[in-house]
Amino acid sequence: MIFRRALLREMAANSLLVFSVLLMITLTTMLIRYLGQAASGALANEAVLAFLGFSIINYLPVLLSLTVFIAVLMTLTRCYRDSEMVVWFTAGLSVVAWVRPVIVFVGPVVLGIAFLSLIVSPWAVRKSDEYRLQMESRDDVTAVAPGVFKESRHADRVYFVESFAGEKNTVSNIFMRAVQHQKLGLLVAQHGYQTVSDKGDRYLVLLNGRRYEGIGGSPDYRIMVFERYTIRIQPYEAGLIAPTQKSLSTLALLQHPTPAGMGELLWRLGLPVSAFILALLAIPLSFVNPRAGRSVNLILALLLYMVYSNFLSITQAWVAQGKLSPHIGLWLVHGVMAGVLLLLFYRRVVLAPFWIMWVRNGMSRLRGGRV
Repeated sequence: MIFRRALLREMAANSLLVFSVLLMITLTTMLIRYLGQAASGALANEAVLAFLGFSIINYLPVLLSLTVFIAVLMTLTRCYRDSEMVVWFTAGLSVVAWVRPVIVFVGPVVLGIAFLSLIVSPWAVRKSDEYRLQMESRDDVTAVAPGVFKESRHADRVYFVESFAGEKNTVSNIFMRAVQHQKLGLLVAQHGYQTVSDKGDRYLVLLNGRRYEGIGGSPDYRIMVFERYTIRIQPYEAGLIAPTQKSLSTLALLQHPTPAGMGELLWRLGLPVSAFILALLAIPLSFVNPRAGRSVNLILALLLYMVYSNFLSITQAWVAQGKLSPHIGLWLVHGVMAGVLLLLFYRRVVLAPFWIMWVRNGMSRLRGGRV
């Protein structure tokens, strides 16, 4: 009992370490992508953290599934490397006896993965789509980012502001290019701000600037110097975004079964099942042969995880395309991996006596002074 408690504590510590590393890698990768979109003007600066949070919630089931697999693998590999497995086997216990403590550790995590995959992840995707629609519904001036040229949604104006000055809605060093009545107009101003009229119309007020107006290719240009120039901001309403399969709730997928919906449902149900099977696969895969390299089992485990994950994606695509029945696709890959799991356990149980005899012979040679 004491040994199992120590084992659970070690697996929990390894899980925390592995999850932290995977989370930091995912956060860094996605943050770089969103910052790049914000720098190019495709994404508002204030929306970066919101989209980052929604994306992390969506990826949590996959991260937790990989975390428990690596944590169990690391813990049992260390037991082999430090000869704790020899004590375990010589006490009359086989590798199958590790199943119970692993299930005790993995069980709550699998339930959490199921909750995240079936309920929380679709909610995060749906909220992300709604927030994106809200960002796209903003007017052109509100969407302008300092230091970036921004084209209006009607493609008739280009805005540029150097920086925000003073209050949040006040900007400095403004440039605007507009085409009206087949005439090209250029506006430059030192400052500007937004205002709302009594009727609710929004206006951009430019202060201390110049306006150049003329026809492209013609030397005739009219120059105006102004102290105050008001431009009405055209309201924009983004079209409704059709809900995707990823954003639909699990209940909606069950109530309106379609091939694409069944493929998404297969993926959501497959995440907790694959996490459970992967955790059990880590038990036989953790075997370390002292004559071979210590990283051989880690490479094999990584390849097996990649094959498992890729086949889940392929099965999901086949079900979504109608090439495979959802009832078959739901258990096809998991059934194959369960068979691989039983095969690996059989090999370890059969080869365990030979492994114990090899260790005993090695220890007797060391005591006898013969290496």
